[in-house]
Amino acid sequence: MSKIPEIAAAVENGKVKLIEGLVQEALDAKDDPNDILNDGMIAAMGVVGAKFQANEIFVPEMLVAAKTMKKGVEILRPHLAGDSVGKHGQVVIGTVSGDLHDIGKNLVALMIESAGFEVIDLGVDVPAEKFVETIKANAGVKIAACSALLTTTMDSLKNTVKALIDAGLKNQVKIMVGGAPITQEFADEIGADAYTPDAGSAAVKAVALVS
Repeated sequence: MSKIPEIAAAVENGKVKLIEGLVQEALDAKDDPNDILNDGMIAAMGVVGAKFQANEIFVPEMLVAAKTMKKGVEILRPHLAGDSVGKHGQVVIGTVSGDLHDIGKNLVALMIESAGFEVIDLGVDVPAEKFVETIKANAGVKIAACSALLTTTMDSLKNTVKALIDAGLKNQVKIMVGGAPITQEFADEIGADAYTPDAGSAAVKAVALVS
């Protein structure tokens, strides 16, 4: 009998200590590694994201689920054809210049990685030029995800989006923005392709943008 439902339940419920053993058991039982990833772990993170959006779970539960998936993927990675972990391409993510907040950004990075992207995390206080340079240096980047958590760094977010557009990168990447003071209206005003209010919807939107 397939272990995939057990793996999905373990990710959804954040069973960090059990996941490695379950994934190994599934591999030993000849479950397809891509099915373990897609039907087990990525599907479970979709459920977690939906629960988070519905306020049924909160940031700590979401973080534990994402950590659980990450541990499972480490066991799975050598068995995946063509590295399905990055099957959707790369995402460059960072908190904009002048802003040192990283909890929201880290959560979005985990969720986007869980959805099947390779994440290049630039950290916090990232100058606009760093986003531009990183995208130019990595042809696989499909999305630039920029975060601002302070009203005082909204201008910095605006400047970052402008720098990406001015560098002619809109043909290569979609620009996603988010953070506590950011709204859909502000995202539209500065020329971003997408705004999401939380990490769960960010992962869903990222997949939609490249599909």
